[in-house]
Order: sequence, then C-alpha cells, then structure tokens
Amino acid sequence: MATTLAPSSDSDSADLAGFGYEPVLHRKLGRYASFAAGFSFVSILTTIFQFFGLGYSFGGGAFFWTWPLVFAGQFLVALNFAELAAHYPISGSIYQWSRRLAGDLVGWFAGWSMIIAQIVTAAAAAIALQVVLPSVWIGFQLIGDDPALTSTSGAANAVLLGSVLMVLTTLINVIGVDVMARINAIGVTIEIIGVAAVIGLFFVDAERGPGVVLNTEGAAPGGYMAAFLVSGLMAAYVMLGFSSAGELAEETKNPRKVAPRTILSALAVSGLGGGLMLLGALMAAPSLTDGELAAGGLAYVITAKLASPAGTVLLCAVAVAVFVCTLAIQTAGSRLMFSMARDGKLPFAQALSKVHPRFGTPILPAVVFGAAGIALLLINLGNAAIFATLASVCIVMFYIAYLLVTAPMLRQRLRGWPGEVTEEGLFSLGRFGIAVNIGAVVWGIAMAINLAWPRPEIYTPQGGGWWLLWSAPLFVMLSAAVGFAVYRFVSRKATVAIEATDPAEASEPAVQPA
Repeated sequence: MATTLAPSSDSDSADLAGFGYEPVLHRKLGRYASFAAGFSFVSILTTIFQFFGLGYSFGGGAFFWTWPLVFAGQFLVALNFAELAAHYPISGSIYQWSRRLAGDLVGWFAGWSMIIAQIVTAAAAAIALQVVLPSVWIGFQLIGDDPALTSTSGAANAVLLGSVLMVLTTLINVIGVDVMARINAIGVTIEIIGVAAVIGLFFVDAERGPGVVLNTEGAAPGGYMAAFLVSGLMAAYVMLGFSSAGELAEETKNPRKVAPRTILSALAVSGLGGGLMLLGALMAAPSLTDGELAAGGLAYVITAKLASPAGTVLLCAVAVAVFVCTLAIQTAGSRLMFSMARDGKLPFAQALSKVHPRFGTPILPAVVFGAAGIALLLINLGNAAIFATLASVCIVMFYIAYLLVTAPMLRQRLRGWPGEVTEEGLFSLGRFGIAVNIGAVVWGIAMAINLAWPRPEIYTPQGGGWWLLWSAPLFVMLSAAVGFAVYRFVSRKATVAIEATDPAEASEPAVQPA
C-alpha cells in the first residue's frame, strides 16, 4: 500500500486537493496553536483534579506508578498517530486514518466511536467546573448548599454549570477557528503556568520525601495487583485526546510536519507535568490516612497549603483549564463530524458538511455537538453518580476508536505499508514501526478490557442494578448496534442517490478517495 506525498514546494491547499477535498476551512493555526489543541484536550489540570482521588483511594501512594506505565503505553499509540498525521493531513483524523487503512466500514465505526467518546468526554469535562468554582466562590453553588460532586445538589449544580460552559464553547466554535485558537492558546499558557505553580508549591512545602510512591497504605482491601489495576484507570482517563492536532490538520499550516510533532509534544509535556503534579501532591498532602486526600484530591492539598488569595488564583487557573479542555474537545469533535459528513457518511450530511464562508467553520456540527453534550447532562440531572459513570464509559469508546486505527495499521505494515515516501523530513518510525505498532495494539486491548471490566467500585459505588455494573460493555454494544443501523441507512441512501443519477454507476465498485 504505497503512499503518495505532495512535493514540499506545493501549498497546503494543493496537498489537500490531492486527497480529493476542496480546501474550505481557514488555515490559520501555527505550531503553538496546534500543540495547544492537543495539550488542552488532555488537560492535566482538569483531569488530575477530577480523578486524583480515584487513583489514590484504590492504590495508595504507590498508584503513582500507574502514571508512567500508562504514559508509555499511550506514547506507543501516539508514535503511530504521528506517522499517520504525516501521511494523511486531513480533518477527522481517526476516521480518515482508519478508513484509508481498513476501508469504509471500519473507518466509519472508528469515527462513530470517536464522536460518541468526544461528546461524552466534553460533558464529563464540563462537569469538572463543579469541583473548582464553588471552592473559588460559594456563589457558584446555585442549586442547594452541598457542592460535593457526589451529592444530589452538587451533581445538579454541576449539570447547570456544565451546560452554561458548553453554550459558551459552542459560540466560540461558531465564530471561527482563529478566535478559538487565540482563546485556547491563552488558556493553555495559563494552564502551563498553573501546573508549574502547583508543582512548585507542592515541592517547596512537602511533608514527606519521594519515597511515598512506594507506600501502599490506604489501598483498597484485597490483593494489591487488583487495586493497582483499578487505580490505573485514573491515568487512563487523563492521557487521551493528543490526536487533536490531527483533527485540525486542514486548519494548520504545514500540517504534515507540524501535526506529528505537536501530537507527541502534547502527550510528552502532559506526561511530565502530570507526573510531577502527582508526586508533589503525595509529598505535600497534610495527611495520607485521614481520608481527605482520597475525597478531596488536589483541591484538598492546594487549599490546605494555600488557604489564601494565592490558592484561589491557582483554582481559577484550574477553571480556565476546564474551559479550554471542553473547548478543545468540542472543536476536535465538530471537525470529525464535518469530515465524515463531507464523505456522505452521516445523516443530514449535506447540512453538516457546510462551512460558513466568513467564519470558515462547520457551524452545524459545533451546534449539534454542543446540544448533544447538554442533552446528555440534562438526562442525568439529579444523578449523583453521573460523573464516574460518564467518565468510565466514554474512555472505553476512546480506546476502541484508537484500536480501530492501530490494529488495521499493523495489518498494513505487515503487508508493506507505508511503501515509498517521496518527501524527506516527515516523521517515520522506520524499521521500528512493526514493533511499536504491536506494542500499541497489545496495550490498547489490555486497557479496553481493564476499563470495561464490571467492577462494583467503579460502576456501582453507591449500589445499582446489574445493567449499571455492566454499563461499559452494554454501552459499547448498544453504540455498535445503533451505529450499524445508521451506517446501513446512510449507505442505502447513498446507493439510491447514485441509482437516481445514473443506474449504471450503482453496479460499479466504490472507489475511496486517494
């Protein structure tokens, strides 16, 4: 399977035209904006604030080691994605890569899984405002008086704040990619400064040494390996979305060279910063045994160390991180939806594939994405267990979507992919490609199983029926069934359209774009 690359002297638009697509999105993103898209999607300030308590409550201080382990596995995936970004600089990267490696059906399901995962992830990220804003000012607790996310009033207030946030991110996505990029870049800069400040605070005011990472005290009862696997879900929840630079390839300058680098750098910086935050929090926590660290996570450590305006400023940085995280997820999701619609692979494809001539954005996908996220929040209004359930289910869909890229890629590598490359300087794994690819596939399968495993402590911590315990595999099967019905509907509609235009064409085999 040979890959033909446009000469380096060609413009980015001509390069895109070589894949059969007209350049309609505005190409305004530079290297930092591309990096910011991936970094803000991962958003270690947002996700570690959300999930630190989960990891610590199951694994104790030694849960720290799940972080470098998950980082190593995800970096194998990122290396493969970086190589694909160099070959296929097209919006809707997960769908486009999978389709070109394995055909329309597999590619469609990769895109479908990713859309669902991104919508649910955006909703789950938006909920994180509840973890931060009431701590900054109690006036943000508009419903009830208990801000805890696990309480009924806290969960309801989280839905309200999250819905408002998704309205704002939708408006920004409609206005234009340049506005989105500026806001995102500013937000990411604030987040990076906030991460550095949090790390500095923790290490300067440490209560104990780095040996805390060998401490299993406080781990869930039973064998430690089981506790370690559960605590590893925290890192698995965090290190996702680094492929966003690929989703925005058609809006990035020189994407063949920029996107691979920013995919890897977004994950690498997140991995380093997140690891230092975890270590620092464990060293600085006032106590490891009073239950507060598991219940309050990083917010507890920060407020304990900085019960002052400086601590409030850091919490505001976390709120900014939540905002840009939700914005980045919605941006990537709307581009994926646009890319699939442009190929006629979604219902209402013609409307979803339209780009506003002035703003240069696919407006309807952004609106649909935002409305779906808000609807998901409202359906779960009043459910105190919404947060953990949303997070667990959507992350499984992410890993499945990634597998629908890495597994076909391995199959093609064994057949000789990528073939001859005519442009020098593009990212390539070279002779290490097969080994790295095998590692990524094995890792993806192992993590998908670990994430979907029906653990009561994850899926029914407050009790519930069997259907809730098995919600992850049931959700995957339901998504696949609905997706197959949608795929058949869209394919049948496309066939009818071809027959109406020229009946002779209906008997010809479908030809994929280059």
